[in-house]
Amino acid sequence: MTDALKNLASQLDGTLEYDALHKAIYATDASVYRKIPLAVAFPKTEEDIGKIIAFAVAHKTTLIPRTAGTSLAGQVVGEGIIVDVSKHFTEIISFDRERKEVTVQPGVIRDELNRFLKPHGLFFGPNTSTANRCMMGGMVGNNSSGTTSIKYGVTRDKVVRLKTILSDGTTAVFEDLEEDRFREKCNSNTLEGSIYKTLWESLSKAEVQEEIKNQFPKPEIHRRNTGYALDALIARAPFSASSKPFNMCQLLSGSEGTLAFTTEITLQLDELPPQYGVVVASHHSSISQCMKAVVPAMQHNLYTCEMMDKVILDCTKNNREQQKNRFFVAGDPKAILMLEVRDHTLEGARAKAQALVATLEKEEVSYANPMLEGTQIDQAMELRKAGLGLLGNMIGDKKAVACIEDTAVALEDLESYIEEFSALMEGYGQDAVYYAHAGAGEIHLRPILNLKKSEDVALFRAITTDVATLVKKYKGSMSGEHGDGIVRAEFIAQMIGEKNYELLREVKKTFDPHNVFNAGKIVDAFPMDVSLRYKIDREEPKIGTLLDFQDQEGILKTAEKCNGSGDCRKLPEAGGTMCPSYRATRDEKDSTRARANALREFLTTSEKENKFNHNELKEVFDLCLSCKACASECPSNVDVATLKAEFEYQYQKENGSSLRIKAFANNTKLNRLGAKFPTFYNFGLRTSGGLAKALLGIAPQRSLPKINLYQHLYKVRTSVKAGHGKKVVLFIDEFTQFLDGNIGQDAYVLLVRLGYDVTVVKDLDSGRSFISKGFLEEAKQHAIKNVEHLSSIASDDVAIVGVEPSAVLTLRDEYLRLVDDVDKAKKIAYRAMLIEEFLHSEVKQGRIKREHFFAKAKTLKIHAHCHQKALSSVEHTFAILNLPENYKPTIIPSGCCGMAGSFGYEKEHYEVSMKIGEQTLFPAVRKAPEDVIIVANGTSCRHQIKDGTQREAVHPVTVLLEALL
Repeated sequence: MTDALKNLASQLDGTLEYDALHKAIYATDASVYRKIPLAVAFPKTEEDIGKIIAFAVAHKTTLIPRTAGTSLAGQVVGEGIIVDVSKHFTEIISFDRERKEVTVQPGVIRDELNRFLKPHGLFFGPNTSTANRCMMGGMVGNNSSGTTSIKYGVTRDKVVRLKTILSDGTTAVFEDLEEDRFREKCNSNTLEGSIYKTLWESLSKAEVQEEIKNQFPKPEIHRRNTGYALDALIARAPFSASSKPFNMCQLLSGSEGTLAFTTEITLQLDELPPQYGVVVASHHSSISQCMKAVVPAMQHNLYTCEMMDKVILDCTKNNREQQKNRFFVAGDPKAILMLEVRDHTLEGARAKAQALVATLEKEEVSYANPMLEGTQIDQAMELRKAGLGLLGNMIGDKKAVACIEDTAVALEDLESYIEEFSALMEGYGQDAVYYAHAGAGEIHLRPILNLKKSEDVALFRAITTDVATLVKKYKGSMSGEHGDGIVRAEFIAQMIGEKNYELLREVKKTFDPHNVFNAGKIVDAFPMDVSLRYKIDREEPKIGTLLDFQDQEGILKTAEKCNGSGDCRKLPEAGGTMCPSYRATRDEKDSTRARANALREFLTTSEKENKFNHNELKEVFDLCLSCKACASECPSNVDVATLKAEFEYQYQKENGSSLRIKAFANNTKLNRLGAKFPTFYNFGLRTSGGLAKALLGIAPQRSLPKINLYQHLYKVRTSVKAGHGKKVVLFIDEFTQFLDGNIGQDAYVLLVRLGYDVTVVKDLDSGRSFISKGFLEEAKQHAIKNVEHLSSIASDDVAIVGVEPSAVLTLRDEYLRLVDDVDKAKKIAYRAMLIEEFLHSEVKQGRIKREHFFAKAKTLKIHAHCHQKALSSVEHTFAILNLPENYKPTIIPSGCCGMAGSFGYEKEHYEVSMKIGEQTLFPAVRKAPEDVIIVANGTSCRHQIKDGTQREAVHPVTVLLEALL
């Protein structure tokens, strides 16, 4: 087979990977399943896909179409060839404004499509919680819907035309067919013709149609993905008197890639919704009360009707990114419904919201109904959307498991269904999770299970079976939007009856006689309780680490927190920082998810004594910039930067370190030596820098930082602006002391002139460079020393402030894993602050005032350090730069700058580093007029801006000092 795969790879314009790393990271999606694939293909052309199909037929294997891999039911895991179209099939092919249609390739991201359409006043309506990374191929395959389905329908409603490749390699275009054309297709002597003929012969019989109508979910449930949509086909001509023409897209939507391989998708678009929206966040004291509110609320022409229960809300309490979005939560509700009304005027939207509140109050179904507008709505919806990922943040092996989470019933059945469901869960001793699409009759319901234990795996099956029986009682759909996949396909026969199930088999066999497309899904399904992500009743491998991961019950469970939701695959246009390397390469291998999955895979399957000692792990971590965005933006807070530091330490124990790694790790020692003769050292850089770069493998395009020593000013000969005399410790970190001494001096002068009693601490190495290069023993020594020293010189109420985010925030973050005396480390972490954080807090307390600064007008653009974004907030910098009355700062939505300490200096990473900078930061800086001040508080960021744009960026403290009267 290896020779056959090599031969196939040589025939493709795209690539085919069958190494251990790619197979490991593609073995899972966002479900509980794991299957090691034969290979992973990245086709570039339709011809590539045809060749892969032919290979699958010849070698009796299957191929699994995949886009973003966010499937919750196991749709895109399998033992055949994963065909990932997310890298190359990403074009918007054509757009017809008059017909309101757009044609795209399957790898186009839903939100990217809507950004393209917005200037034309149109959009694609179905809107999943994964919309900033999910792709149109996956949405069609899953018949996705999301929050807007009550107004705009589901994906099936929007598909006009599909260009596909059939299992024999021929191309078929499926679209509306009038009856005469349908008859012509039936008479065609092709596989496509055979498909039409079989459908006609099977579905035209009255008794067959009656069986479908009797057994399939109620037609008023618009979110229904149970098997193949035969009920949708017979509702059209020529199978009924309907005026709607036959369209095979109705069948292919929701077929999970089991019938044909889609290469082009034509979609029907909608006009953008009315501009103004108001969300009523109705608070409920019980799940039952919440369900009672749905029907009366839906009488108000809602655009969304979304639910969050207490479990979800409690998860958001501990999520750094989501805490700020909880502003509207009143008390401790058991559930909240977010009910959106819209209008062409704000007054009209408010009037509709008030009418909705009046109904809720009359029905006495809620205890609070705050109304949200503008950006408040975005925050509230972000909180709801984060719900799924946040469930993965539960510490330990018990997780909210996707198995029954996608049931949908008719709206009039919802309250009764949920009551029976809750009673069922009580019988199992389960506190289930309730959230999502109440207005569509679909509540995402999840039991809390440990699928590493056989008794809970038995519950997994038992609960799913009982819920299937309950859903069938209400003639509902076992899958509303997440698809059947592996977890629910086993129950399709029960849901639609054996006769209809045999029809599904016939459809599959006609389309795909060799079982090439996504075998084991929809029909002849894999068992739902095998091929799980974890081995059952295994003995957990004992994995020693230098960093302390006990807060997550060990490093393995830290990696296992990644549930595959794929938030790390969002592009720069979606905002945030995660994941810089994926944004540059668009390779799954370079995503946060891949790193966590690979680490989990090798830690659990490796036979080596040191389970970290794998080149595959070295490869997957290679492009991680340790930006820490995943620590806050990943809903599960999987801190891959910390995982990488531990990996580097463990790997180097077995394999040693290069001269360059040692040099970068020990750069403070080198700078300390250079500081003894700074003029000579800097002269040497100018004259011999090229040789040093060549020796250390530094990109020749890079400028090298010069020694710029901090020299303490014992007297500040300027007036003091305030006389409170509050004590503060100024931590002059290693970067500031040796490379940015002028910034350290500016910070000292600024604090003194603002009236603070400043104690300067220098000659302490934060250990940042040691951590980033995996020299954790050295980092630990520095951390212990620094915590002891800082504890000895400052009382508990004295802030420890610094100017370099990567150094100061190390005290707040990694020290908690490095220092044995955690309580003492926590006290230092609590007091360690960026200087912007400290100044902002002092402004709030009235000790720093606007009148301390002159009123000259200036425009500033702010780029914040990644660690600040992850562990603090850029809002602190923005707030203090707003202090001077006529200063106009704006924040560049730049993500990571791309330098990331030594990363951008390394010659093999230079191209990726600059590509990251070019995404948002460099264009924003170049666009800024020369009189605009570029502000960046990270030393690496300032160097990157200089190398990438030839503009000088300054630290916020320098800006503020210059503005002091």
